[in-house]
Amino acid sequence: MRRFPWILTLATAAALVLLVGLGVWQVERLKWKEGLIAAAEAAAAKPPEPLDQVLADGDLEFRKALIVCPGLATAPYVELQSIHEGQAGVRLISACKPAGADFSLLIDRGFVADGVSARPRVIETSLPLVLIGEFRRFDPPGGLTPAPANGRFYARDTAAMAQALKVQGSVRPEAVFAVTQTNPEFAALTPSAPPAAFSNNHFGYALTWFGLAIALLGFYVALLRRRNKKDIS
Repeated sequence: MRRFPWILTLATAAALVLLVGLGVWQVERLKWKEGLIAAAEAAAAKPPEPLDQVLADGDLEFRKALIVCPGLATAPYVELQSIHEGQAGVRLISACKPAGADFSLLIDRGFVADGVSARPRVIETSLPLVLIGEFRRFDPPGGLTPAPANGRFYARDTAAMAQALKVQGSVRPEAVFAVTQTNPEFAALTPSAPPAAFSNNHFGYALTWFGLAIALLGFYVALLRRRNKKDIS
């Protein structure tokens, strides 16, 4: 009778622990992602609130705020290369120092398709504009992002955009997307916030890891049975 295959058994046990551990981790990630999606949906469903109240609440992601921006409709802007509903173009980014605030926001005023050469006029004015802005966080640009050229950016870079717009004082790091018109007279400018993009494949990943664990266990049992049959014969 041959000796018990300890090496095979230990290797199989180690692999099973790894596969089951990965499956459990994906289940935990699934719960985390579902909580994140639920929080985002709850924040997006809230009605717009005054800016100071939204900032005081702390969690700004997907929150909508009523913002008073003096002179925004004719403010200087930089362009951010973008795609909106499958169409290439740029988003116009301007600085806004909300009424009574000691900081500035970078407002994404909307999207302009590449086929449109016209732009909103730029003049100095303090005429107040009330808009609804949606807060979003974003990742800083990577090292492979092209450098800005001729006022056009290829990634959201708060510090660089603020410098290009000659903003004085502090600037909040979040992106604020106008979801109401900042320039009703310029129909080519489409205010919008990008849709939430949450990939949630963790359930499928968990099934894959657990399935591999079951397959490995089945393979191990089959080998033992085959070995035992040979010993009996």
